[in-house]
Amino acid sequence: MIRTFHKSLPLVVVLTALAGPALAQKSEPNSAEKAWDATKNTSEKAWDATKSGTEKGWDATKSGTKKGWAATKRGTNKATTAAGEAGDAAISGTRKAGDKIGEKIPGTEQYDAAKKP
Repeated sequence: MIRTFHKSLPLVVVLTALAGPALAQKSEPNSAEKAWDATKNTSEKAWDATKSGTEKGWDATKSGTKKGWAATKRGTNKATTAAGEAGDAAISGTRKAGDKIGEKIPGTEQYDAAKKP
């Protein structure tokens, strides 16, 4: 009997040492659940705020991109039109200069056209 008690005594001491503080605590039974709910609620709010901010940023970027594209398109069209008109004017001026030179050279269409009244 003494041998058995002597062998089981350390086990009883260890169990008492471990279980004693746990039994002595007077905590609310739902404190872990409350902590989890608070953490979950905060995480959901943070997620919603991040999602909202991201959507607003995306919408602003998308809107800015559309406006930028429209402005670039308008600018390109104006530049193309201006370049085309400048090119047409240059070609027309070159033709007029060529016609003037051709009027002075015998045997050219311009020379013959200038001589006909």
